[in-house]
Amino acid sequence: MPTISVLHKTTYRYAKPVRLGQHRMMCRPRDSHDLRLIDTRLTITPQAHVRWMHDVFANSIAVASFDDEPATELCFESRFDAEHYPVDPGHIEIDPYASVYPFHYGFEEMPDLVRTVERHYPDPERRVDQWARAFLGESRTCDTMELLMNMNRAIKEQFPYARREEVGTQTPLETLDKQSGSCRDFALFMMEAVRSLGFAARFVSGYLYDEELLAAESGVVGGGATHAWMQVFLPGAGWVEFDPTNALAGGRNLIRVAVARDAAQAAPLTGSFTGAPADFLGMTVEVTVTAGGARQNQVQNQTQNPPQDQTQNQSRNRAQDQIQTQNQNPGQSARAR
Repeated sequence: MPTISVLHKTTYRYAKPVRLGQHRMMCRPRDSHDLRLIDTRLTITPQAHVRWMHDVFANSIAVASFDDEPATELCFESRFDAEHYPVDPGHIEIDPYASVYPFHYGFEEMPDLVRTVERHYPDPERRVDQWARAFLGESRTCDTMELLMNMNRAIKEQFPYARREEVGTQTPLETLDKQSGSCRDFALFMMEAVRSLGFAARFVSGYLYDEELLAAESGVVGGGATHAWMQVFLPGAGWVEFDPTNALAGGRNLIRVAVARDAAQAAPLTGSFTGAPADFLGMTVEVTVTAGGARQNQVQNQTQNPPQDQTQNQSRNRAQDQIQTQNQNPGQSARAR
């Protein structure tokens, strides 16, 4: 397995010197049996005091605090080297009782899964339910893995990918109405769709690599950048990766950094600054992935001039990378968002 090297650089620029508040980053991948970290580096300019913590989902969070010296530029540069051992979709082993849908999670698992099984977004007319139940057929029973693969594939086939600059994630009903979305929109939509059938699901933030995707029906969508997908808990197999943007399963070409119950809990970068909303000029994101000598690079440029009457300024996001910046009156303490 070749070593995969990832460089993720985010730069924020300001028209006038601003005071930087606390920032929180999800940049360190989750070291596990399928991903072995070899080296990690984090560089922040201007210099910051960095401490590490685990959030409620056991994600590694870097918390950066700055002194009171104003700055016109803020740069985060995360690098890591890792070996990746994804599961082949054909080798995902599910316990016999769960291999045919419907099934019920065991009593020992359900207390820990209950919040990931619950629906998180309103669907008063059960439209997401209807979309999901169309895959069950008349018998209402089917092969569990085949059901999930069909839903995963259908999202790629039915909903065109659209890179969005808006901060946040579409609700599942918005994605259903627009029939399009970004990777984070598709991940959230599939989460709510499988939850409507009783599956436990969670959101994943990380990186997509390899321009030539042998397991996909067409080229990579959203590659060379931060990416979002989802997981379903299957007895015997555990948390299984599904990427509805590219119709992939098992984690191939996906480097997992953070998992969460909802998309809002897995923002790669959040923070604040003290200054006028118009002081924020924009951001540049560069993600470079090197795997076995094949290099992928994508530079994302973003500029936003928030309305002057707003007290909270949020930079736009592309792919999955996002920062939230909060304008504060002099004398108020900076708060991470």
